[in-house]
Amino acid sequence: MLSDKNNKLMFKIFLYSVSISLLVSCQKAESPAQSDPIEVTDSSARTADFNPQRNAYFGDLHVHSMYSYDAFIFGGIASPGDAYEFAKGGSIRHPAGFEMQLDVPMDFYGVSDHAYYLGIIREMALGDSALSDHPVAEGIDSLDEDVNFRRSVFLRFANFASTGNGIEVMDEQVVKRAWDDIIASANRHYEPGKFTTFIAYEYTGTGPDEEMLHRNVIFRDSLVPDVPFSRIDSDDPQDLWSWMDTNRANGIDSLAIPHNSNLSDGLMFDFVDYRGRPLDAVYASQRVRNEPLVEITQVKGTSETHPALSRNDELAGFELLPTRVGGTIPSQPQGSYVRKALLDGIKMQTDQGFNPFKLGFIGSSDTHNATHVGKESEFYGVSGLLDSNGQNRGSLPLESASPIESAYFDRYARFGASGLAGVWAEENTRNSIYDALARKETFGTSGPRLKIRFFAGHNLPSIDDKNLIEKSYETGVSMGADLFADPEQPAAFIAWAAKDPNSAPLQRLQIIKGWVEDNQIREQIYDVACADNMEIDSTNRCSDNGASVNIQNCNISPNLGSTELKAKWTDPDYEPTQHAFYYVRAIENPTCRWSTWDAIRAGIEPRPDLPKTIQERGWSSPIWIVPSL
Repeated sequence: MLSDKNNKLMFKIFLYSVSISLLVSCQKAESPAQSDPIEVTDSSARTADFNPQRNAYFGDLHVHSMYSYDAFIFGGIASPGDAYEFAKGGSIRHPAGFEMQLDVPMDFYGVSDHAYYLGIIREMALGDSALSDHPVAEGIDSLDEDVNFRRSVFLRFANFASTGNGIEVMDEQVVKRAWDDIIASANRHYEPGKFTTFIAYEYTGTGPDEEMLHRNVIFRDSLVPDVPFSRIDSDDPQDLWSWMDTNRANGIDSLAIPHNSNLSDGLMFDFVDYRGRPLDAVYASQRVRNEPLVEITQVKGTSETHPALSRNDELAGFELLPTRVGGTIPSQPQGSYVRKALLDGIKMQTDQGFNPFKLGFIGSSDTHNATHVGKESEFYGVSGLLDSNGQNRGSLPLESASPIESAYFDRYARFGASGLAGVWAEENTRNSIYDALARKETFGTSGPRLKIRFFAGHNLPSIDDKNLIEKSYETGVSMGADLFADPEQPAAFIAWAAKDPNSAPLQRLQIIKGWVEDNQIREQIYDVACADNMEIDSTNRCSDNGASVNIQNCNISPNLGSTELKAKWTDPDYEPTQHAFYYVRAIENPTCRWSTWDAIRAGIEPRPDLPKTIQERGWSSPIWIVPSL
């Protein structure tokens, strides 16, 4: 049964918005009043899916529900419980009235609402709270379908909060009720061996000019703090890590995953800390201990690399969001992209003996609909009514002369239908998947469920060995680990990728190398396996397999590409005395981008200034070479 507060909230939304009324009438909501936190502990018994060679599991660790202030303002009233039901294969009604449902359920999921004003906006909308009477709450209880009105409410609250006055509405009891419901929902939906939930939240830290320094904090199990550490406590990430260290000493384990470094304007991977002090070994140790991973791709752009940083990488411009969110000011590439951070990290290791940027990779979505973002062909936006159709998200012409103004989310169709987290874990449990995250045996994709494995060693098996995986674990190291160089023999690498059964075939498999030579950082891309018997030329690239897309209907070339690509590869320029890293990038054949699908369904030509096609891809976490003396 719904609580009185939920009934009041849904009645008001019914009165003011047809689209929200549809959501209320068709969507189950879970009441915080019915969700007391409970402790869940993994059993020591192995689940039915246990595999000592590890299974690939897919999930999303960046999901916002009704407790995030921005999600709620733009129509997102789905609860954490609704989010988990969706991830398990259920449907959620979008604020615009249509159903959202996965074709394949997730293996793991983490609702990660903003700790910053957690639950506050929703509480204001209920109308029976002291928060409802605060001047900044005006209009929040009467949000209608007009997106610009919602935008004005959002900007008013954002401006109010940014001035420091926001502490006036930080009701600790409201935050605690929301946090308790998040905990209880995750625990209630956890099904070891079948579906894993993680208690999580987003730390929405920023730089001095609102640059993104955001992190998602993921807890190992149901042992969590009473309330999350938020931007209101401190904008300095080192204060967050110190809080995590203190929790860990008290038995509460967690890790942080930075995201949208592409929008940090160079601050995420800067050479100085938040207070302008040069990085040192203490800083590096604390950061690596608390942040083993980075979100390499999501809806607000891919953070792998940038054409200005990787001039010899023809795929460096993939799904970039080159400006600050909601504006036209370019974001600084240096310090904002992951590959350059990896390079800077091994350079610091070479020169100073520490590496603060030793990061594995995942993808996730940053959805604000409590759902995953959907496939390219089914992309329905990421933030409720703000981008619920092609006109709102910029892929189709506006019907009126009055444009929908930008508010946090981009209006120019530059957002992507990305991404997804992959892990290699023994079983689908919190402990097993968390251990995979912590050791960085992870990979990220731009959306498809393509699988990637990567090993390095000095005595690896042949690529066709029937016990390839078992022997690779025995004789080498997997992605996310260090390989200590042997001065007597070069390292070998095994790279493998398998296509998503519901996505396009694979075109090529690449290994990206970064190293320090003559006191300079360098990078190189090697194609190591090619579909359709393509040859690798003198530039280390596969020849073109000719795969194409019919833009009239999005049909792709038949009988081109591979279901699997694999190679055992030795770096022709390997030098055991150099610090280096390697990671795998798997590339699909071209398919239609979501903006092209929007145009086809509308019967118009795609926008000429947007890419019509996309080559979906995945990235393994790196392997680092520790040089011999």
